[in-house]
Amino acid sequence: MAIETNQIVSIEYEVRDGDTVVDSNVGAAPLVFMFGKGQIIPGLENGIKDMAIGEKGDVLVQPADAYGEYNPEATQEVPKEQFAGIDLQEGMTLYGQGEDGSTVQVIVKEIKDAAVIIDFNHPLAGKSLMFTVTINNVRDASAEEAMTGVPEENKPAESGCCGTGGGSGCGCH
Repeated sequence: MAIETNQIVSIEYEVRDGDTVVDSNVGAAPLVFMFGKGQIIPGLENGIKDMAIGEKGDVLVQPADAYGEYNPEATQEVPKEQFAGIDLQEGMTLYGQGEDGSTVQVIVKEIKDAAVIIDFNHPLAGKSLMFTVTINNVRDASAEEAMTGVPEENKPAESGCCGTGGGSGCGCH
C-alpha cells in the first residue's frame, strides 16, 4: 500500500556518497516527517512512496532530486578582514546570515592573501546519494498535525510541569 500525502512517516536511514557514509540515524531516533510536504529531499520521498512498514530498501537519489547540481558560479570572493578572529581553513563550514535573515551555510573554498573564496553550494550538491532506508511506521496525521504540518514526535517536550500549581507528583515543586 502506497504512503499517502499527509501521512506521518518514521524512517531509519543511512546515506552514502560512494563508499562514504555522510549521514545516518541508525540506532538513534528515527526521522519523522509528514509525507508530501517537502520535508525531506524529493528523490528520497519518491523512492519510499511504495514501501511498507518494516520494509528495508536502497534508494538512489540523483543530484537534481537531492541538493541540486553543483553550480560553479555560486561562489563569492570576500575580503579576508571580514573573518577576523576565525582560524580559517580550506574546506571548513561557516554559518552566516542571509539578506532575508535566514541562516546561510558556506564552505571556505580558497584562502588568498587578502580575500577568501566561499562556496554557497550545499556540501552534497552534484552528488548521487544512496539511501538505505527502513520504514519504521506510517500513520494518518491527527487533525492538528494536518493543520500545522508538524508531527507530534517533532514537537518540543513540555517543561515537565503539569500546570496544577506544583501539587504532589507533578515535579514542579
